[in-house]
Amino acid sequence: MYTLPDLPYGYDALGAFMSADTLRTHHDKHHKTYVDKTNDLAAKAGLAGKPLEDVVREAHRSDDKKLFNNAAQAWNHAFFWESMRPPGGAAPSGDLLRAITDAFGDLATLKTAFVEEGANHFASGWAWIVTGSDGLKVISTHDAEDTLIKEGLFPLLVCDVWEHAYYLDYKNDRKGFVERWFDNIANWDFAAAQLAAADSKGEGFRYPAPTA
Repeated sequence: MYTLPDLPYGYDALGAFMSADTLRTHHDKHHKTYVDKTNDLAAKAGLAGKPLEDVVREAHRSDDKKLFNNAAQAWNHAFFWESMRPPGGAAPSGDLLRAITDAFGDLATLKTAFVEEGANHFASGWAWIVTGSDGLKVISTHDAEDTLIKEGLFPLLVCDVWEHAYYLDYKNDRKGFVERWFDNIANWDFAAAQLAAADSKGEGFRYPAPTA
């Protein structure tokens, strides 16, 4: 069975930038529902026990939309929790800062691109910082779509821009949410580890292995 991973911080750890109420609703209800449905649908598809990454790719390949939507959302949310950390964490440095500078010129320009992508994304989806053969890019994906099905792209960070990610705290101000997310709780240490993994230097993020 796939399990709901614990948050890597307390419910109140993100302060004014994402409330405990939002985290409890988002993690304990929305994310849990995706995991529960994935367990049911993966078993029916004969994929129970396989790594969740494989389930997402196989569901996409076989056009099993219900399984894909739930499995990909379970994966995306787990990656999203890791993409955040309590306010006051380290800014980009080292190889990550060099990659940002090469691709965007500076962190401020990356922020502008990221906020525009996230705020202007139509309807539900995700705003990503990814790396590939052309260096760092900012992209967005619709609904449950994720980078697991995008050849040549490796995710560094993601921000959830579905309304349930921000509405309790920001109402309809998605742009304000993405701006404050980027400035205050984006986990640049996690992004740096993902960048290293993309260059075969360490393990990249994987969803917790299913239990018997």
